[in-house]
Amino acid sequence: MPLRFSLRLALRLPALAIALLLPALLAAQQNPLHTASRQELNIIKVLLAQENAWNKGDLAGYVSGFKDSPDTLFITHQIFRGFAGLLDEYKRDYPTRAAMGTLGFSDLEVHPLDENFAVVTGKYRLERSKKDGGNAEGLFSLVFENTDNGWKIVVDHTT
Repeated sequence: MPLRFSLRLALRLPALAIALLLPALLAAQQNPLHTASRQELNIIKVLLAQENAWNKGDLAGYVSGFKDSPDTLFITHQIFRGFAGLLDEYKRDYPTRAAMGTLGFSDLEVHPLDENFAVVTGKYRLERSKKDGGNAEGLFSLVFENTDNGWKIVVDHTT
């Protein structure tokens, strides 16, 4: 009797495996890999330039990824409005190269809205010593605008 039960179970395993894997297979079909558009690549270049500037200790280079406008929003634990003063805020929050640590972006997704706007989501990780503030990580969503000066961040919501 136990042998027959095992044989029945063995015959059902392929069906069980398909039932368990089907949701993952369907999700993979709905989210196939795609070739990035020129718009997506240009936006990713801005983020890579920001990451590079940060890791060189160049805060001015980092904030150059933002639109120089009084309408630019930066949302963290409070809402900052406007580009003016953004560099000073970063200098206050990250007064030394050690406090800046090493920044890395990951899981970047560009979602074009039209030819002039796109939303980007991703993760950041800031690695630094405990005495300099410790590691930090979180999520962000950005709204980019295609300006006369290239793609620029107009809204940054970072958690």
